[in-house]
Amino acid sequence: MRSENVLKSALLPALLAVTGGAFGNGLTPQEALGKSIFFDQNLSINGNQSCAACHGPEAGWTGPDAALNAAGSVYEGSIPGRFGDRKPPSSAYATPSPILHFVIEKKKDPPLFIGGNFWDGRASGERLGSPAAEQALGPFLNPLEQALPAAMDVVSRICASSYNTLFTQVCGSDACSLSDVSAAYDCVGFAVAAYEGSRESNQFSSKYDAYLAGKAQLTQLEKQGLSLFKGKGKCAACHTVAPGPNGELPLFTDYTFDNLGIPRNPDNPFYLEESFNPLGYLWVDKGLGGYLASRAEYAAYADANLGKQKVPTLRNVDKWDPSLGPKVKAYGHNGYFKSLEQIVHFYNTRDLPGEGWFGLPWPEPEVAMNLNSAELGDLELSAEEEEAITAFLRTLSDGYTRH
Repeated sequence: MRSENVLKSALLPALLAVTGGAFGNGLTPQEALGKSIFFDQNLSINGNQSCAACHGPEAGWTGPDAALNAAGSVYEGSIPGRFGDRKPPSSAYATPSPILHFVIEKKKDPPLFIGGNFWDGRASGERLGSPAAEQALGPFLNPLEQALPAAMDVVSRICASSYNTLFTQVCGSDACSLSDVSAAYDCVGFAVAAYEGSRESNQFSSKYDAYLAGKAQLTQLEKQGLSLFKGKGKCAACHTVAPGPNGELPLFTDYTFDNLGIPRNPDNPFYLEESFNPLGYLWVDKGLGGYLASRAEYAAYADANLGKQKVPTLRNVDKWDPSLGPKVKAYGHNGYFKSLEQIVHFYNTRDLPGEGWFGLPWPEPEVAMNLNSAELGDLELSAEEEEAITAFLRTLSDGYTRH
């Protein structure tokens, strides 16, 4: 279990940055620019993919395509036939994640890494001081995603867009002169991060938020689920329900990393991506450990973090607009799980012989090292208790309207 003091000290700067400017219902110019960029399909090599293609607000700012979620869960990029290697995480509630760092809670414990963005933490935030801003810049130039050749191509397309005046207003009158493409491109990242941190994205408007404000009541089942979430289910050990250091609403993540023992997703299209994945089905997602191995100052900690992925927020974990059709959301870094019921049952029974889903036992973990066995695997929850936790999780979707 994470130390509450460690979490508060780690999250304080980011929380203050996000909550320091209450925007009401409107967007600041920087946030408005970020929104325009976020939804601009032209910022891709074929003019067919925006950030929202993988981070749809109607699906809780994650993948909005039921058919993809039902299978590989990894989204196709602008170039047909090219896919990334992980399912899209939620872009909402990601902005408070602090700059990647580690703490040592006990002398004999390995370092506990906190922060960064992407599932593996590689958008560390060290260069720009904002993991969210660094993350926002990655997909534009990723050949498996929006696939533009260079930062200049992104900036040039923005400067030719209908919102180019807003771009120069926010990023400087010379932003479109291309005299300093790096500065202009960084401004793009900060603008997208500003939008992702706005009240349009981080709404804090769920039934649970209304409950905390005394404006809604949880059902008995939801209350039972909340109690289990904080107690027997051990969910709150990582998906913290504690308020922020200044009373901010809970984020339902501590921005740390864990190996949950999730099996491979055999339908992940990245296995067939020969040009970018010559290992094929032998490829293993090393998570945080893979990234740490690329950093000289962190390489000594890589093995202890193999298989660990970012702890996602549980806000909007069930959100799905009916306009998208029948609900199919994917869970886990590779989208192996296809329902809240399935992943909750996995947390409860991962380590029990013969347990699984639809009569099939749980497959072996993709990475067997560094499994979290203290907070999941054999929780001894009944079927009714699993149902209660799932009911509580459904109270975390933004856009709650009192009936």
